[in-house]
Amino acid sequence: MIRGAFPCHGTRSEPRRTGGSRLNHVGADGRLIAFGVEGTGSYGVGLARFLRRHGTTVREVHRPPRRGERRMSGKSDTVDAEHTARQVLSGMTMAQPKTADGEIEALRLIKIARDTAVKSRTTAMITLKATLVTASDELRAELEHLTDFKLVAACAQLPSNTSLTDPEAAMRHVLGSLARRWFDLHEEVKIHSRHLKKQTRAIAPRLVEAVGIGLDIAAEMLITAGDNSTRIHSEAAFAKMCGACPIPAGSGKTNGRHRLNRGGNRQANAALYRVVIVRMRWHQPTIDYVTRRTAEGLSKREIIRCLKRYLAREIYHLLPPPDSAATRGEIALTSAA
Repeated sequence: MIRGAFPCHGTRSEPRRTGGSRLNHVGADGRLIAFGVEGTGSYGVGLARFLRRHGTTVREVHRPPRRGERRMSGKSDTVDAEHTARQVLSGMTMAQPKTADGEIEALRLIKIARDTAVKSRTTAMITLKATLVTASDELRAELEHLTDFKLVAACAQLPSNTSLTDPEAAMRHVLGSLARRWFDLHEEVKIHSRHLKKQTRAIAPRLVEAVGIGLDIAAEMLITAGDNSTRIHSEAAFAKMCGACPIPAGSGKTNGRHRLNRGGNRQANAALYRVVIVRMRWHQPTIDYVTRRTAEGLSKREIIRCLKRYLAREIYHLLPPPDSAATRGEIALTSAA
């Protein structure tokens, strides 16, 4: 980003180069402030890493609003670059992207593999049951009364003929194929879960000990914070990142009401919701809080929003300190020596 007057006097495109030579021609016309990069957690992560390696400041920017600047100004690389420049220069874009180069990034990748395997396993079970509905009366009578695991085990043992021209033979072949697929995915989920549990306990042992916070939810909270948790300046900022901060919705006809926050990380928000639901059932301080706030006239939905905000504050103070990864690395090197 080259600092200058806010009016755009011109643009410059650079050809593809390799290595640090790409940055040699940047800043020749002014003082370099920062680079604004869109999508630093996905398709822009490679560029963000390259810029950080060369000691430059990287800021995450948002795409232009479709009903605002993009519709009025059009869509091109030049227009988007100017929009990015104006965001950084105006100070509107101050978000520091994740470094994605440590243990939590590895945890994120493991969780992606586990979540997709769990979803595929569920799809295999649903497809198997839906297919069984169209089977013959004899086969349905044999299998429909079984529990899920016994059903999959029985279907996996069904014989498969080489000739599948007969519908009954094809039905047994398909049921067996779906059942074996379910078992393969089940074993894959178990492997990913073991790695997830081991790394989550090593990174944040205090977090997994909190009431209602399992290893999957703890991993989601760590991924939300990222490897460079110093980018989150306060527990209020963490709550906003999770979509749990209150948004005022008061007017002359209402008294201090707040509405649902539809922003933030929705996976983290869903994780907070699951913890709150568990605590409302089993955690006595939470049960007492719900009783008191209900007597004050709050609805269940409003109480859950308040609890998610308190939970975000609690989780923020249970996150590992920023230097914990470096400390664990030093301990590992010492042990290896």
